[in-house]
Amino acid sequence: MPNFFNKIIETFDKYSEIIVAFAVIGTIGIIIVPMPSGVLDFLLVLNITIGITILLLTLFIKNILEFSTFPTLLLVTTMFRLSLNISSTRLILGQGNAGHVIDAFANFVTGNNYIVGAIIFIIIIIVQMVVVTNGASRVSEVSARFTLDAMPGKQMAIDADLNSGLIDEETAKKRRLDLQREADFYGAMDGASKFVKGDAIAGIIITIINLIGGILIFSIQYNMGAMEALDKFGKLTIGDGLVSQIPALLISIASGILVTRSDDKQGFGQTVTEELFGVSRVLMIAAVVLLLIAFVPAFPTIPFLIVALIMGTVGYLLNENEKVEAEREIAQAEIIQTQRLEREREVEEGVTTFLVEPIALEIGYGLIPLVDEGNDDNLISHITSIRRQCATEMGIIVNPIRIRDNLQLGSNEYVIKIKGNEIAKGDIYLNKYLVIDPGSSDFDLEGIPTKEPAFGLDALWIEERDREKADLNGYTVVEPVVVLVTHLKEIIRANSHEILGRQEVKQLLEGVKEKYNVVVDELIPDIMSLGEVQKVLQNLLKENIPIYDLVTILEVLADNGTMTKDIEVLTEHVRHALNRTIVSDYLNQDGVLQVITVHPELETLIGNNMQKTMSGSIPVLEPSIITKIFDNISKVNDGLIGMGIQPVVLVSPKIRIAFKNLISYNFPHIPVLSLNDVPNNVEIEGLGMVDKV
Repeated sequence: MPNFFNKIIETFDKYSEIIVAFAVIGTIGIIIVPMPSGVLDFLLVLNITIGITILLLTLFIKNILEFSTFPTLLLVTTMFRLSLNISSTRLILGQGNAGHVIDAFANFVTGNNYIVGAIIFIIIIIVQMVVVTNGASRVSEVSARFTLDAMPGKQMAIDADLNSGLIDEETAKKRRLDLQREADFYGAMDGASKFVKGDAIAGIIITIINLIGGILIFSIQYNMGAMEALDKFGKLTIGDGLVSQIPALLISIASGILVTRSDDKQGFGQTVTEELFGVSRVLMIAAVVLLLIAFVPAFPTIPFLIVALIMGTVGYLLNENEKVEAEREIAQAEIIQTQRLEREREVEEGVTTFLVEPIALEIGYGLIPLVDEGNDDNLISHITSIRRQCATEMGIIVNPIRIRDNLQLGSNEYVIKIKGNEIAKGDIYLNKYLVIDPGSSDFDLEGIPTKEPAFGLDALWIEERDREKADLNGYTVVEPVVVLVTHLKEIIRANSHEILGRQEVKQLLEGVKEKYNVVVDELIPDIMSLGEVQKVLQNLLKENIPIYDLVTILEVLADNGTMTKDIEVLTEHVRHALNRTIVSDYLNQDGVLQVITVHPELETLIGNNMQKTMSGSIPVLEPSIITKIFDNISKVNDGLIGMGIQPVVLVSPKIRIAFKNLISYNFPHIPVLSLNDVPNNVEIEGLGMVDKV
């Protein structure tokens, strides 16, 4: 028998699309083809079953995307109910009998008084149209608008998680698709709710037609008395209306539940149980209030007393459970703290404590839960991901980052150090979320104003209860650990040239030597020393040029290292070989390089006054001339940033190094490229010029 049922299920899955197509066409056929009362009974029971199933399904799903076909299903079920209404009308007006189901509903609900049944029918219609459907339609409309408004912020959050290594490319694609499906769902629900209103109106009209038409037909054609016809068709009409509108009410309630659900990864029952009965003090206070009401003379004592005892018992048991959970958490925290102290003691006793770590992260005591190894999403796993990203994106090796707690820091404070020196610091709150508004800094939320530490954007720390509101307002919502990790990654990127020491360069060369030993053996030590190669790589990283194409870099150094030992000149040769990599980050969507140029007379002036120093080549110019250069750059730079364009300065190869060194302190984020850095097939568009002084 199990094999037989399995074959039936497999066959249904295989031909499900064909079966559903015939079912939809059959729904239209019911309107045309007269249905026997027995078949109509079966279809009415099926209609009620579908309504119950849809309602239960909305209670158990954890996300609206698990029932994304609901708007379409709403239309199909509405047409099915209307088809059954038409079939039952045909039987009522033609035979005066619509089958056992309608008759049973008529007798059970109305009894001997069809007026009571009519009132119940009208109440169901009012509840369905005015309360449930109207509210669900409004929620769908608002949700659709807020979901569309919040899409850019959510997409930025997905990109931020992808860039920080929290998710992979496949997960990012799935989240973007889910985001689009969610917007489509609420948009479809906004229109689909109109089907339910139309169904209710059509049900009222059909009911009136059944009542008036049945009385007229059987009074005139079959010589039935008016009161007898009214009694007979009053019951049948009310029964028919109830049979069709009760499933409609179930589906309306299901639509209301579905659009008002929050995405909390739990079923409705579990969420309600945790939130409604999750605080023992609330239940116990409610029990006391009910107990007091029970002894008020005007109120019945027994019902209030029973409910008060139940609420008090549940509250007491929940309170005991909360005590056990609290003791367990305290014990676990003590174990973790003890293990951490033992590990730190072992390290401090070793010789490594006398060495300065290349990168260190110090955290306040309030952030210690971030390094809990029992949590899969802990800070250590994020840092491991950062090191992997730095190797992939920049080509550098980042040694393990030392994390230690520092009691001198604030509870929520952290400090990032490079070679023992404090480079950056910030504050995060583990029980809050950081909200960033990509449009403006006027937040419609309550929280702690702050600056996003990695990029300096205006931000706000909000409570977890306001997270959904922030999403609906289109803000970018970031978890605290992501804030810290993103800040750490940007610090590593900005200071990668300091982090790259001789030991790291040697590790990189050993990795290259496994497959390309010829170029390494030729270059080191006969042509260049390890330190000279390090200086070239540091110059590249200082201008945000990745060094993952290490083979090309070494070959260029081997070709030109015999002719010159000038590190700046060698760096320019390497840049020329990496021109595709350099330019790719600055091209617009059309593949065009939009640049700021330098007036030829100014280039000549800088070229004639260059001087080499310990910090590199710089132009020796009068302070007034330098001030005018900076003013010109600032004016053009502000204009391009206002247009949303990344400023890039293009100069001749002769002065590139000197010009970059000149503006690096005032405009560190403006890249300076030479004509050798631009491939021949790249189109250049000039958007401004640094004028002559």
